[in-house]
Amino acid sequence: MERDERGGGGGGGGGGGPMFLESNTIPRPKFNMMHSDPNMSAISIPDDDFPHRHSSVSPASPGFYDHSRMSGEGSPMMMSPWNQSSPFNKSQWSTASTNYEDNVPQNSLIGSLVREEGHIYSLAASGELLYTGSDSKNIRVWKNLKEFSAFKSSSGLVKAIIVANGKIFTGHQDGKIRVWKISPRNPSLHKRAGTLPTLKDIFKSSINPSNYIEGRRRRSALWIKHSDAVSCLSLNKEQGLLYSASWDRTIKVWRISDSKCLESISAHDDAVNAVVASVDDLVFSGSADGTVKVWKREMLGKTTKHALAESLLKQECAVTSLAMNRACSVAYGGSSDGLVNFWERGKQFTHGGVLKGHKLAILCLASAGNLLFSGSADKTICVWRRDGTIHTCLSVLTGHTGPVKCLATEEDAESARKGEQRWIVYSGSLDKSVKVWSVSEMAPDLNQMAMMQQQQQQVTYDADSVPSDGSFSSAGRNSQNRRY
Repeated sequence: MERDERGGGGGGGGGGGPMFLESNTIPRPKFNMMHSDPNMSAISIPDDDFPHRHSSVSPASPGFYDHSRMSGEGSPMMMSPWNQSSPFNKSQWSTASTNYEDNVPQNSLIGSLVREEGHIYSLAASGELLYTGSDSKNIRVWKNLKEFSAFKSSSGLVKAIIVANGKIFTGHQDGKIRVWKISPRNPSLHKRAGTLPTLKDIFKSSINPSNYIEGRRRRSALWIKHSDAVSCLSLNKEQGLLYSASWDRTIKVWRISDSKCLESISAHDDAVNAVVASVDDLVFSGSADGTVKVWKREMLGKTTKHALAESLLKQECAVTSLAMNRACSVAYGGSSDGLVNFWERGKQFTHGGVLKGHKLAILCLASAGNLLFSGSADKTICVWRRDGTIHTCLSVLTGHTGPVKCLATEEDAESARKGEQRWIVYSGSLDKSVKVWSVSEMAPDLNQMAMMQQQQQQVTYDADSVPSDGSFSSAGRNSQNRRY
């Protein structure tokens, strides 16, 4: 039985010219922390639904696990209703944005990019540009919340995008990695530069029978080729290495300079859903087999050798996503049970606890500064701030009407110059939209915010209690706040 995450509504790169709603024609909406998109109805969440949204050291609860599932079916989106064909017709691009002014709330929506052409599966932010990939096979390029350029792959929905050294690498459902270059004469023009592995390497390898291994459905395949969907890409800039994870249960190591496949790691017993290369010699992988593994890289001349260093997690439910902080001192792993495990680095990695903030599967993670962002099939994004070993949920960003499939972050340089660390966060969803958020590390957490709102809304003035010095006392109900 073939596995295909592609949904309906997939359109080509042609069609009529895009129509944009200019930002100065849209009235500036009012934002609040719990419901950041004024055009979406707020999701009502009873207190009892999230009794443990704070960091704890309790072990991850085992989730549902079907032992009969095929490779790749560990992806929690395989059975999602959002993964079905859309009954709606394609529409032209529309862009809704708000003016990004100094008085933007600390954690709020600042723009939305929507086109009914396909579910958004991948994002990459590079400087002023945002790259988005969908099951329409198109890669769209955005600048200042407006479409800047676009290019299209010949086949295979775009499951991963990474930008490095003037090249754009895209991982696809058909198991291929495509390489694109920006034209030096026209920055809006992207040209296909090749495919990994190259045709030359495929031909050379195919001559030697020893280069064939048992692949999908027991068919022989060249070891340098993925035989199933490429689920994730990660880059080690210092060594010039690109890592690709696949549903074929392997991780392949590519040298960017000459597009050579240096190594194929038989990493897991089921689909590999995530791979993260740290700044040193470690590589992390997460799989539908429920494990998170750490691999140690050794450079052997012009090639590499990766050996298993340790296993951080073994559970019944699938590991769907991984992330590391910039210092590579904390690793995070999201699972299909809605939990995020984290590990702290010493001589070895030790389990630090579990972040409980979602109802459904974690589909993506992204780290920026002291913040962690978790996107979920429950349509929300949790913003976590790390302070030592404690993680606090600052915000729950709502507004997507479908599962949040991918995240990307970049530093807001303007706010950094003003002394406030603020991040621009991009979220792609199976509702076929990309939303752009402004998030501050200095924002109060949900408990503090609720207390401030409680004080603002419920302060009453008792004339009899006002003392002669002009001060006053406040009276009101005790705040019944959730701790996250």
